[in-house]
Amino acid sequence: MASVSIECVAREGCRIGESPVWDQREGALLFVDITGRKVCRWSPLTRQTQAIAVDAPVSSVALRKSEDYVITLGTRFAALKWKEELVTTITQVDKDKANTRFNDGKVDPAGRYFAGTMAEEIRPAVLERRQGSLYTLFPDLSVVKHFDQVDISNGLDWSLDHRTFFYIDSLSYSVDAFDYDLQTGKIGNRRSIYKLEKEESIPDGMCIDTEGKLWVACYDGGRVIRLDPETGKRLQTVKLPVDKTTSCCFGGKDYSEMFVTSASDGMDKEWLSRQPEAGGIFKITGLGVKGVPPYPFAG
Repeated sequence: MASVSIECVAREGCRIGESPVWDQREGALLFVDITGRKVCRWSPLTRQTQAIAVDAPVSSVALRKSEDYVITLGTRFAALKWKEELVTTITQVDKDKANTRFNDGKVDPAGRYFAGTMAEEIRPAVLERRQGSLYTLFPDLSVVKHFDQVDISNGLDWSLDHRTFFYIDSLSYSVDAFDYDLQTGKIGNRRSIYKLEKEESIPDGMCIDTEGKLWVACYDGGRVIRLDPETGKRLQTVKLPVDKTTSCCFGGKDYSEMFVTSASDGMDKEWLSRQPEAGGIFKITGLGVKGVPPYPFAG
């Protein structure tokens, strides 16, 4: 085993850093600060972060086939033109609810953008329960709702054979699997494949490696864990120097580096003084595995 090394590469002080995505075209890491209302792009060459401010909580960002990006913004799916700093609404969801916003989102292997909603938080992880839903934005820009009664719609990814969809509703403290139909984007047969231990705390963002194992960032757990979705066993724990780890992705030239986002919302001065890198972006090397490149939205 190579030795695992962890470095804070961008001390961003994000309120809620989320949705890291490697953009191979730019050789850069995309991420968002949800409550900070900005979409960010960090370059490993310059070690600088560029940010575009937006007009609502922005909870996920994804690549787009036609270049530029798609984002989830408030309760809208939207397009983002980076150079022009231009955001245009594609469509809106949850029109019957005054108090929800999108949370995590990711594009499936067929180019559909999956994203779920949750109630606005009163304090971190404190919110009105079962207000969220899971949606898909199709390449023709139509939207399908899969189910509702979600607490905090969170991490998502697909198995290497594209037959299983993995999903996290954070307050269930469970990583779930669904049967997946790549032709139609339909999901079914939900089951739990891993229940979090007490010290792991709240499951948040998630990604998959080329061995088909899942990596889950544990909010308030200060770690990412590697799971075998077949056996339901935890294979590895990587602890970080911040408690509020929010999401993870693989990136770098050969997708052998892991990037982890974190949050600082809900931390008082004393807590922040103990964890000055809270809200930063971390790079983990030496894991000995590679990740799967992100899929671009086909619309």
